[in-house]
Amino acid sequence: MHILIVLNDPPYGTERSYNGLRLAKALGREEARVTLYLLADAVVCANRGQKVPQGFYNVELMLNSVIRKGEVLLCGSCMDARGVGDDDLVAGARRSSMKELGEKTLTADKVLVF
Repeated sequence: MHILIVLNDPPYGTERSYNGLRLAKALGREEARVTLYLLADAVVCANRGQKVPQGFYNVELMLNSVIRKGEVLLCGSCMDARGVGDDDLVAGARRSSMKELGEKTLTADKVLVF
């Protein structure tokens, strides 16, 4: 089963992206194929080199876990609007487009939006 999860919120401040990542990790442990698509402020989730207080969740580490079992795509125009470059991304995450999001939406068995 292919599951597309779309995140919209920044990595910290609300817990929507955090909870979407938790679900993506859980699904990755099952037989599901997971595609994570980062839109709007969620593109910042893929910044490498995040430093968080001890004991706080680290979205970068969570994304790395998802990348090992699935794919992480980012809205290119959202990246540009926020000054996020391709070289700023965690290894394995990549720039994408609305066209590709549309294709992934049509081929996914389930689409979840956070």
